[in-house]
Amino acid sequence: MESPAGVAPAPRALPAFVAFSQLLGLTSVAVTGAWLGLYRGGIAWESTLLFNVHPLCMIIGLIFLQGDALLVYRVFRKETKRTAKILHGLLHVLAFVIALVGLVAVFHYHRERGYAHLYSLHSWCGLLVFVLYFVQWLVGCGFFLFPGASFSLRSGYRSQHVFFGAAIFLLSLGTALLGLKEALLFKLGSAYSSFKAEGVLGNTLGLLLVAFGVAVLHILTRADWRRPPREEEQALSMDFKTLTEGDSPTPQ
Repeated sequence: MESPAGVAPAPRALPAFVAFSQLLGLTSVAVTGAWLGLYRGGIAWESTLLFNVHPLCMIIGLIFLQGDALLVYRVFRKETKRTAKILHGLLHVLAFVIALVGLVAVFHYHRERGYAHLYSLHSWCGLLVFVLYFVQWLVGCGFFLFPGASFSLRSGYRSQHVFFGAAIFLLSLGTALLGLKEALLFKLGSAYSSFKAEGVLGNTLGLLLVAFGVAVLHILTRADWRRPPREEEQALSMDFKTLTEGDSPTPQ
């Protein structure tokens, strides 16, 4: 099947890597649900089960959906850039809302049980991730989704936006691993070293999260897998530069 005019065909290996990343991500979510269902009593917005809302929401929001948002520009190569931008932003919004539910759940749980807030390295990293994620989304919308920012500002900030997006994703993965280990140690204690079934399942979940992160970052860092600009998009960029900075297009 031929690609539309002005659109380069997707690299042959890209769909396979994307599919593999989705398999890892969905499996991570499924294993999280299995862990909470088999060993933690399930999830509910009441009693001690309220805590279980936290890890499920964080892995769905700040790991799986955030990873998918980062892949939008690699996957949607035939759609217009504006469509890809909107989808990229909406996935981040959905991830943020789900993560917010998880954050509210753990604070509510701690308050009901009389536990201290924000004392562990996991909680410090988690709060940092949440704040950085929100700021990154706000700044990204201001620069790329809504009109107003000049062409030079957008061009200068683009590389920073990509860097901080990948950095926040990595920090989210590290924070999830810290939280997973913390949860296993709190319940299993010294029995964790005796290869209890819950510990093995938790370790497997951790490896799945790492594998998903590696797959996403591999796709993102392949220069030949970047979304190629269309001719009409390049023309619109030149028009935007002319309108915002007063430059005259270079004669062809």
